[in-house]
Amino acid sequence: MAEAPPSCCFVAFPPRAKDGLVLFGKNSARPRDEVQEVVYFSAADHAAESRVECTYISVDQVPRTHAVVISRPAWLWGAEMGANEHGVCIANEAINAREPAAQTEALLGMDLVRLGLERGATAKEALDAIVALLAEHGQGGNYYEDASACHSFQSSYLIVDRQEAWVLETVGKYWAAERFTEGVRCVCSRLSVTTNIDAEHPELRSYARSQGWWAAGDEFNFSEIFSPADGHLDCCAGGESLARRGGDITIQTMIDILRDKASGVCIDSESFLTTASVVSVLPQNHSSPCIHYFTGTPDPSRSIFKPFIFVDDVKLVSKTQSPRFGEDDPAKKEPRFLEKPDRRHELYRAHEWARTVLASDQEQGHALRKTMLELEKQGLEAMEEILASSDPPDPAEVGDLFYDCVDTEIKFFK
Repeated sequence: MAEAPPSCCFVAFPPRAKDGLVLFGKNSARPRDEVQEVVYFSAADHAAESRVECTYISVDQVPRTHAVVISRPAWLWGAEMGANEHGVCIANEAINAREPAAQTEALLGMDLVRLGLERGATAKEALDAIVALLAEHGQGGNYYEDASACHSFQSSYLIVDRQEAWVLETVGKYWAAERFTEGVRCVCSRLSVTTNIDAEHPELRSYARSQGWWAAGDEFNFSEIFSPADGHLDCCAGGESLARRGGDITIQTMIDILRDKASGVCIDSESFLTTASVVSVLPQNHSSPCIHYFTGTPDPSRSIFKPFIFVDDVKLVSKTQSPRFGEDDPAKKEPRFLEKPDRRHELYRAHEWARTVLASDQEQGHALRKTMLELEKQGLEAMEEILASSDPPDPAEVGDLFYDCVDTEIKFFK
């Protein structure tokens, strides 16, 4: 069984998070050479009986999909993490479980992230959409762009809106979910739902009993029952970092935790790298906009978090989008992945130079890091002003926000 990549995502609710903000964060640990892109899709109406092509299979489309912004491995359809226009955020974690994941191509956990965002106006609606699709189509297929082996995993999800969060953990078509509205919570590559189960697959317990994993009358602890024998371990470092904080968790706190390599939250190993990161700010006051900060580049300790706000006329950012290969894409042809095309987008290419300079630990690297952090600070301060204002942001100004930040970053690197 392949070992799940050591990603993590977490959420903090008021009063642990300051200023009435729900804070959501995610580091995506993926194969080192994989490119992630940040892509916006506007809300759309769809014809009756139309289908949507996901990574490996197609599913029935719904009459209307919400606007979404996602960070995704450039070769697939779905998303590692993202948000929609209604303030719903979802992150996916690949997990190992007692039952091996199917290698048969079906929906990937990452497909279900995007489908949940496109179909759910609340966290609970997104959860319901995901489990319905899971029941109909199942999950399975290669999580990596790799022709040499099929790396398949079960999936867990952190689904958050302005009022509540759900941890949804799946094993095949079976699942359990826990709801919470306070404190902090981390989700990583291990099952974490235990006995506090607020929703579950109707046949979950009978299936566990049929496998000899649980006896009726015993306490039903989902993670203990469905974790592999050697895999029921405590995690994660991000949750521990948040737990040590009092009631002063801020946007900067989340960014700092995502950048922490010493704790293991920021992965930089021989096999895996944090290839993209996000922090989302969800004000519980609905008059304030949600703000989503994406890196679009690897290693958050050497990247700039750039803000995005949903408005009706968002300016598309081609510089964070990878090249398209159409039906000639090796990810779409069978047998898959026989070639690996260059998927680097313009921001990724510019950032490669910055990573090299920063890794040198010379005077130029220190000066570059200082300037990058100053650029990021300017963006954070501008967003704090928007959150503190009683007036809604000007759509004409924030529609170009992410575009302008990416453009400035690229020009600076050049």
